[in-house]
Formats: sequence, structure tokens, C-alpha cells
Amino acid sequence: MTHLEAVTPAPAPDGSFAALGLPESVLRTLDRLGVREPFPIQAATLPDALRGRHVLGRGRTGSGKTLAFGLPLLTRTAGRRAEPEQPLALVLVPTRELAQQVTQALEPYAEALRLRMATVVGGLSISRQIAALRQGAEVVVATPGRLHDLVERSACRLGRVRITVLDEADQMCDLGFLPQVSGLLAQVRPDGQRMLFSATLDGDVGQLVRDHLHDPVVHSVDPAAGAAVAGMEHHLLVVHGPDRYAVTTEIAARDGRVLLFVETKHAVDRLTRHLRASGVRAGALHSGKSQPQRTKTLAQFKEGGLTVLVATDVAARGLHVDDLDLVVNVDPPADARDYVHRAGRTARAGASGRVVTLVASGGRRETLHMLAEAGIKATVTPVRSGEAALTRITGAKAPSGVPLDGGPAAPRPKNVNAPFRGLGTSKGAPRGGSGGKSRKAGEARKLAEARRAAQVRRGG
Repeated sequence: MTHLEAVTPAPAPDGSFAALGLPESVLRTLDRLGVREPFPIQAATLPDALRGRHVLGRGRTGSGKTLAFGLPLLTRTAGRRAEPEQPLALVLVPTRELAQQVTQALEPYAEALRLRMATVVGGLSISRQIAALRQGAEVVVATPGRLHDLVERSACRLGRVRITVLDEADQMCDLGFLPQVSGLLAQVRPDGQRMLFSATLDGDVGQLVRDHLHDPVVHSVDPAAGAAVAGMEHHLLVVHGPDRYAVTTEIAARDGRVLLFVETKHAVDRLTRHLRASGVRAGALHSGKSQPQRTKTLAQFKEGGLTVLVATDVAARGLHVDDLDLVVNVDPPADARDYVHRAGRTARAGASGRVVTLVASGGRRETLHMLAEAGIKATVTPVRSGEAALTRITGAKAPSGVPLDGGPAAPRPKNVNAPFRGLGTSKGAPRGGSGGKSRKAGEARKLAEARRAAQVRRGG
């Protein structure tokens, strides 16, 4: 029997936040923000965490883990004051976006308890982060790489950290942060409280648990696969190769927000440019963007300024957007775990959502095998551009064809799959001759019509 199997999961209590022993100021803040009843992971975890127990939590993203560890961390830190550069509590997360999201989620409760928070991530000014630590912050939310740099510069000392949380621990290990995380944990108070939350508890995560958690209580409120949950539909759309570009564009033009996953940064940028030229309010998110760009794009998507987010797997963890009911894998994910985390961007906190994966007929068997590994049984539907089945499943519709900047619409590329991963034009696609002349004439007419429409909008 392994260490993790030997731990008996604690029963999840019933009741309200008030019955869990939280401070009155926190309860008032929860009520003001409309948070009425605890999610299962919160109801299960809070009593043990508030008592100072080491906690091991397993649950899919969107299950309410942030408050499950955040409220006890803040409650148990309240009333203490941090010295400059010496935080009292630490939350480690794998990505910049998740760090900022955790900070935003916990700030109202930290303010109610008069605690100062600092966010420490790469891609932003390190001098400002050093200044924030020097002024004193009781709680630090950090990515391992940037915090390691600050510790190396003697700008942050962890010897007074009494409570440490590892959120999305499996992704931190997947990204190669295990040595840095272990090194940081070795510097916090050895008698302090540790809480670890992860979608899976095997491999390197199990090593972290064995090395750094002592007699943890385990709370697992979701299946290990994490994606086969109520309210989430899974669809596999079999798309004819030359039709793939048009299908993706029509899905992006739907009413309501949609998150499109593609494999590479280059593909993200090309698809985003095409969608914007087609009149779709799309934004790009990948690791090649600066952190201010990434923050701005995410804010626009969450606030409705953008209806489409085209992203690499940098958006597969930690991204929470209200009312995001459709996730589309334009490029199928590499493995079952990636599928689970992409899917976790929708159907969050009890809401419903759909996950759609586009696949050519030749890749159908491989993708179905990957879905089976994730514990998913998807509905398989062959679709073509403009078909009723595509609209029924995704809400797809024809784009306006009018570019957002009022300039000429971009003609459809000769290789209709140019933005996608190595698909190229299918053998049956025409590549010239009289058919090519006909297409060019049609494109010229559409271009002229788009220019006239743009001129009318500008009052010309």
C-alpha cells in the first residue's frame, strides 16, 4: 500500500460557511460577493485546514479550490504582521495567469482581515515586486521561477512562512518545477502547515506529498479523470480537411464566448488575424506575448470586449471566465491529461458547457482512444461548413466578413488549413486552372463589397 492509499479520506460535512468557523468579517464578505453555500471541496477541506492540518485535495479545476485553501490560509494568518521581505504565508502556482487569478479571488477577504498580498510572477517588473516585498506582505502568491530568483537575490526570505499552499501541483511538476518547488519548501518553517491541491496525486506529485506533507488528510471530491462531470457535453466533429478552416471560422462567429485551442504560437497568431479580418472579435494568448499583453487580452475576454480567445495550452490551467459554455480543440490535445484541463475551462462551479474537438477522418481513431483514456465518451458527428448539425452543436454561423479595422477583408488562403498543425491541403483540393480563376473572381467581388460596406460605416 502506498503512502497516499494509506490515508483515510475525511468525510465532507454539511452546512453553511457560518457553520465552518470562519471569522465574521469573512462571512460578511462572502455574503456581499454572493457566495452563499460552500462547494463540496470547500465544505470538506475548510474544517481540517482551519485546524492547521496538512491537507491533500484532489479535484478538477473549477471545483472551488481557491477558497478551499485561501480562506483558511487568510484566517490563520490574520492578526499577524509581516516584516519587510519576510512573508507569513505562501501560495505557489504554475502560471502567471493563475497567480493573478488567485490574488484577485482572495483580495476581498484579505482586505476584510487587513492582510497585505503580493503577486510574484515572471514577465512583470521584478523591481516593483521587490518593492512590494520590502514594504511587507503577509501573503505572497508566486510562480516558482520568479520566487526562486527573488530568494537568490535575497529580496525574499521564507523562514517565517507558516502556511504553504501548492495549487495545481501536477502542472508544476509537468512544467519541470519540481526541483524549484522542493527547494522553496525546504526554506519555509518545518513546523508549518502545508496544503497541496492537484487534479492527480501520482508520479512527482506523490513525491512532493511524501517529502513535504506530514500525516495529511485527503479530500477527493471529483473523479481522478476530472472531465466526465455532470453538465459537460463532449463532441467529436469529424471535418473534411479542406472544410476545416471554414468550420472553425463559423464556430468563432457564434453568439457568445468561445475558447479555441491550437497547438503552436504561430498558429494562434495566424488564426487570430484571420478571424479579425472576418469580423470576429478575437484575441491571441500564448507564451510569446508579454505579460501586460496577456493580462489585457484576458481582461477583454472576461469583460466581453473579445468574444473569442485563441490560445495554446497556456490557457488550459487557471483560466476562469464566467459563462464560458464552449471550448473547442481546433488541434486535438496531445494526451488525456491535456484534454481534461482544456475541458475544465467550461462547466465550472456547477454550470454547464460543451467541449468540441475537431478531427480529420484519419485521426478519428487516435482521438477516440485519447478520450477513452480521459474517461470521456464523446458524441461523434461528421460535419461540413454551413450544415445545421454544426450550428446545433456549436451555435456556428456565417461571419460578417467585414474586418474590425474597416480595411479590406483578408481573402481565404489557397491552403485553407494554413493556420493549423501540419495538415496542408488535401489531395482532392483544386490548386489552379479555371477553378482557380473562378475563385479569384468571387474573392474580388467579396473584397469590393466589404470595402463598400466599410466606407458606408465610416460615413463616406
